[in-house]
Amino acid sequence: MTLQRAGTGPGALNLRVGETVEVLGEAEIMATLDERGELDALPFMPEMLAFCGRRLTVHKVAHKLCDTIGSSGMRRMERAVHLTGARCDGQAHGGCQTACQFYWKESWLKRVDPDSPRTPVTEHDLAAGRPLLPILQAATRKEPGPGGEERFSCQATELLRAAPTCLPFKDVGQYVADVRTGNVGVLWMLRSFLVGLFNRFQQASRRLLPRWLWIRGGLRWGFVRGKAGPTTPTRTLDLRPGELVRVRSKEEILQTLNDDLLNRGMGFEEEMSRYCGHVARVSARVERCLDEKTGRMLQMKNPCIVLEGVICAGAYNVSCPREFVPFWREIWLERVEEPS
Repeated sequence: MTLQRAGTGPGALNLRVGETVEVLGEAEIMATLDERGELDALPFMPEMLAFCGRRLTVHKVAHKLCDTIGSSGMRRMERAVHLTGARCDGQAHGGCQTACQFYWKESWLKRVDPDSPRTPVTEHDLAAGRPLLPILQAATRKEPGPGGEERFSCQATELLRAAPTCLPFKDVGQYVADVRTGNVGVLWMLRSFLVGLFNRFQQASRRLLPRWLWIRGGLRWGFVRGKAGPTTPTRTLDLRPGELVRVRSKEEILQTLNDDLLNRGMGFEEEMSRYCGHVARVSARVERCLDEKTGRMLQMKNPCIVLEGVICAGAYNVSCPREFVPFWREIWLERVEEPS
C-alpha cells in the first residue's frame, strides 16, 4: 500500500498556519475512532475533550515530527495540525507536566470563517452525555510494568505507530511543505536545512576522517560539549512561578554537563543553547513527566523549571514543528532583578 502525502488525499482540508478551525463535537469525533479511541493509530486523549466545539487557529501543520523514542530521525505524519493554546495538562495521565502540543487529525476539525456564528449545542448533544470519555480513559493505561508499576499511554508514547514512515533528510518535499503551510519562512527553512546538512557532514567526518580533520571537534551545530566530568554539580535556587530569570551563558552551562550532555540525568541540547542569555519568567516547577519509551511516570529527584515562551523551535532540527517545552536545571539559571 502506498501512503499518500499529508493533505493530498480526498477530503483533505489542506490547512495552513493561521486558519481558523472548529473542533468537532464529541459524537462526531467518536465516529472517526476505533475501539481503542484512535484514528490512524493516533489516540484522541481525554484532555482534548475540553476543546470540543471551540474555535482555535492552526499554530503549525504537523506534517512531520522528530522521533524522541527511537532516535530514528524525522517521521512523516498524515493530515494533522497543532492548534494555538492547545497543550496537554496531563490530568488524565497522572499529572504529567510535559505540556505536549496535541496532534489534531483533520478529521476532528472543520474549517470555519472566524466571523461566522458558532455551532449551537443541541438538546440531543446534551442528552448524549459523555459517551466517549470512558473509552478514552481506559486507553490512557498500558499493561502494568514489572511489579505492577502503572504505565500510561498518550499521543507521545504512540507516535511511532501514528507516524510509521521515516522521512529522509534528502526528501525535498518536507522543506516545500514547511514553507507552503506557513510553518516557517524561506530564510528559516534554508538555515535549518544547512544546519542539518552540516550535522550530517560532522557525523560522517567522525566516522571517516582522522580526528585532526574534524571541524570543531566533530560537534553538531551549536557546539555543545560537556566539561564537568562524570560528577555534575547542582544548585538550588527554589525558583517559583512568576520569578524573573536569565539563562546562564553557554560556557557556564557546559561546566555543569558530563560527556553525554547530562546534568544529574537531565539533558541539555544544542537547541537550548540558543536561549543562553535570554530573560524569561518561570512558568512552573516540573516534578513528574512520562517516559515516552515505557509509559512510566518519572518522579524527578531535583525539580526542573519551565520558562514562559521558551520552546524548542526546531532551528537545529530540520524545522520540527513539535515545539517541546524544554526543562531547565536551576543551576542553568540565575535570578534577575525586576525592572523598576
